Amino acid sequence: MAEKRIDEPTGTETVGHEWDGIEELDTPMPRWWVYTFYATIVWAIGFVIAYPAIPGLKQASEGMLGWSSRGQLAEEMSAADRARLSVREALAVMPIERLPADPGLMAQAVAGGAAAFKVNCVQCHGSGAAGSQTLGYANLNDDDWLWGGDLQSIEYTITNGVRQADHPGSRTGAMPSFAGAFSGKQLDDLASYVLSLSGKGEANASGAQIFSENCALCHGPTGEGSRALGAPRLNDAIWLRGGTREDIIAQVTNPKLGAMPAWGERLDAVTIKMLAAYVHSLGGGEDTPTPVAPAAAEPAAPDPDTPTPAE
Repeated sequence: MAEKRIDEPTGTETVGHEWDGIEELDTPMPRWWVYTFYATIVWAIGFVIAYPAIPGLKQASEGMLGWSSRGQLAEEMSAADRARLSVREALAVMPIERLPADPGLMAQAVAGGAAAFKVNCVQCHGSGAAGSQTLGYANLNDDDWLWGGDLQSIEYTITNGVRQADHPGSRTGAMPSFAGAFSGKQLDDLASYVLSLSGKGEANASGAQIFSENCALCHGPTGEGSRALGAPRLNDAIWLRGGTREDIIAQVTNPKLGAMPAWGERLDAVTIKMLAAYVHSLGGGEDTPTPVAPAAAEPAAPDPDTPTPAE
């Protein structure tokens, strides 16, 4: 090791290292840097004393301030629970028809309903609530409703379900099978007339007469449907089981009737209220309440020689 010496151009002592004629100067660190370094040491000591920092066999030191990230998380979760509880308490006492008068609470209900929908409803209605014509699951984004699209009606339908034999308040609507009641041409004429109600086909006298004698009692003279009976509207372009000629004939001869659980037996009233608010917000929600009709008995199958009203 070379001896330390003073570097003449800079007046700085060397560290005594030399390699191929190159030496290193022993330049002191700037004072501001040294003081900052000392400050970080003092801060670290204070942090170790104030906060949990020293690991142990089972847990770290608690620190003089008694703070911990787990404790902070518990406090934040508790605050969130209290906030949710206050919203649920407000929803519990608020009649659902008055919910739109409180925009803030309505927004909270819609947000809660969106979460509940993802857990309980997407299996049938889909993540976007578009439903499925193949399986007969209703599209909840449009403004076509079997039993009404106001908040009260939606809440009632969710609570009591559809075609639940063991639930006395369940929505009940039925359509008899017309298999064998009409000839192939009559079925074709009827399908053409039904399509004409929504502007998708040509009206014909034969189909109009069959519709008037067998279908108008439930679906209405112009296909406007009946919410009291749960008979779907036929004069729009919205279809539950498909709107082709083949789909209509299949539904007339072998009707497929869907069902929905009575969620009032599975979910609490506040969650159902939030679900109703969410479904109402999807785009087709209505303001005017629809009277709830009592459950109706399922009609008997038609006699081939005696026309029977269809739903």
